[in-house]
Amino acid sequence: MVKLYGHPFAAYCWKALIALYERGVSFTFLMVDAEHPENLEAVRRLGPAGQFPALVDGQRTVIESAAIIEYLDLYHGDAPPMTPRDPRAAIEARQMDSVFDDYLMAPLSRMVFNALRDEELRDPLAEAEAGGALDRAYAWLEQWMAGRTWAANDAFGLADCAGALALFYAHWGRPIPQEHAALHAYRARLLVRPSVARVVDEARPWRANFPLKRFAAD
Repeated sequence: MVKLYGHPFAAYCWKALIALYERGVSFTFLMVDAEHPENLEAVRRLGPAGQFPALVDGQRTVIESAAIIEYLDLYHGDAPPMTPRDPRAAIEARQMDSVFDDYLMAPLSRMVFNALRDEELRDPLAEAEAGGALDRAYAWLEQWMAGRTWAANDAFGLADCAGALALFYAHWGRPIPQEHAALHAYRARLLVRPSVARVVDEARPWRANFPLKRFAAD
């Protein structure tokens, strides 16, 4: 039985969960929080920084959300692969996975971690610098998504697993400008995808924990 260690509100867990739901994989979800110290201890052993998600499949452990998705493509579920089998097409999928992780989630995480610090320890430049980085990424993505339905290869896949969480949370911390119509439309398509809608719904009980406090109802 496949086991996934994580938390329903953790952004990178969404990537793995979306792929599990898309591929129809049966799995056991192991909550990582203070109420489950045994799972906290497990992820500390499984990864170099105690990070999650962490997938355990028999004797095999896979960490890092993109690697988990590619592992599932190879070993679990009957759906088309989330990363294309054609290595040429896979380049675009991996490129866009990294764009969402590095240019949306990284600056957003800087804002989030800064907000979680005691006020006297906060970086006064974090919000302005990270916000500027998000604005630049939004503008680039607006051009990229023009005329596209999904982020890579005209099919829902790895890049969209990353895009779903990145655009969901980034829009809370730094709203996407209204003039970016293609990017707003893409975010809306993601939110009605059944696998994405499911992870959004499963995370609702923890929304009040988001430290930037500017999130919208969706």
